[in-house]
Amino acid sequence: MAIKNIFLDRDGTIIRDMHYLSDPEKIEFIAGAVEAMREMKELDLRIFLVTNQSGIGRKYLTEEEYHQVQDRLGGMLADEGIEISASMYCPHKPEDKCACRKPATGMWNELSEIYGLSAGETIIIGDKSSDIFFGHNCGFRASVLTLTGHGLKNMKELGITERSGEWFEPGRQPAGPTVVARDINSAWSWIKQRFFDVN
Repeated sequence: MAIKNIFLDRDGTIIRDMHYLSDPEKIEFIAGAVEAMREMKELDLRIFLVTNQSGIGRKYLTEEEYHQVQDRLGGMLADEGIEISASMYCPHKPEDKCACRKPATGMWNELSEIYGLSAGETIIIGDKSSDIFFGHNCGFRASVLTLTGHGLKNMKELGITERSGEWFEPGRQPAGPTVVARDINSAWSWIKQRFFDVN
């Protein structure tokens, strides 16, 4: 089964985590993110952004400020020739126990219904264990943990030993990542080699 969809976390994965980002002018891409996403589009993959934004529920930013950041991000990506198929966010606090906050599957359920997505054709890349568990809960083909953002901390919390190199597969773990990658560009390199036979 071919890979057709890439789900991406936002903060710490494609842009630097600014701790409840509310200022569009502070958007900063992680090195290699634009190049990786451009190549994804060149292979006709659909890109979806799914992000937990508990800062809204905690009153650190408003939904209007979130959308201002998201609109500018979309414009910056469009300037690079990158179209996002859709983006979705959860505004709730963890203690709200909602159905949409990753690792719960609410955002996947809605997007898969709207766009006719198959979990077996989907990979997620993110910097937190919640992204990895989200991928497992949704039944994705692979879940990739990046060491940018909160990735290194979350890798250690998952009990994975740090190793050198661009990426490594940590072995059989019931809810662990399929692969740990240095950043989104390294994650994309692994995906290309594993699923597209492209170097």
